[in-house]
Amino acid sequence: MSLINTTIKPFKAQAFHNGKFVEVTDQTLKGKWAVIIFMPAAFTFNCPTEVEDAAEHYAEFQKANAEVYVVTTDTHFSHKVWHETSPAVGKAKFPLVGDPTHQLTRAFDVHIDEAGLALRGTFIVNPDGVIKTLEIHDNAIARDVTETLRKLKAAQYVAAHPGEVCPAKWKEGNKTIAPSIDLVGKI
Repeated sequence: MSLINTTIKPFKAQAFHNGKFVEVTDQTLKGKWAVIIFMPAAFTFNCPTEVEDAAEHYAEFQKANAEVYVVTTDTHFSHKVWHETSPAVGKAKFPLVGDPTHQLTRAFDVHIDEAGLALRGTFIVNPDGVIKTLEIHDNAIARDVTETLRKLKAAQYVAAHPGEVCPAKWKEGNKTIAPSIDLVGKI
């Protein structure tokens, strides 16, 4: 069964955020859009490049009323040291969430049982806690957060404009489609 259009499960986790340890819960995510980015583990090779990419676009996420959460199977203590020692991860101004119990990786179906790690999963969750997009792929392939931003803006657009859809390669400001019987076979 797909997680699309399902409500996120209740959870509590600890995160390192702007020099402090904070609690992040399913309720924390509600009220604004959330982008949850799962990575296998801190102190790996591809993960810092993804954290840096998200950090470099963080202002755009905030402008879109979205919070970014990076989740690994490490503890929040590891995330503090990762943030302090990696120049790339040190750019992060968003919560680095620890999931040592694998509660989140299992709830979002990105857990690798035999490794105790997460797959690279990206989830966009609406302000009501409902998953609107997801992408999961092999850990050897890092993401491009500009595509995540595009999907976030598309999800926000269709939420605000019921009855419209965003076509392939849609970007903010581009034309959308209002599905109707008159369009069948004409696109």
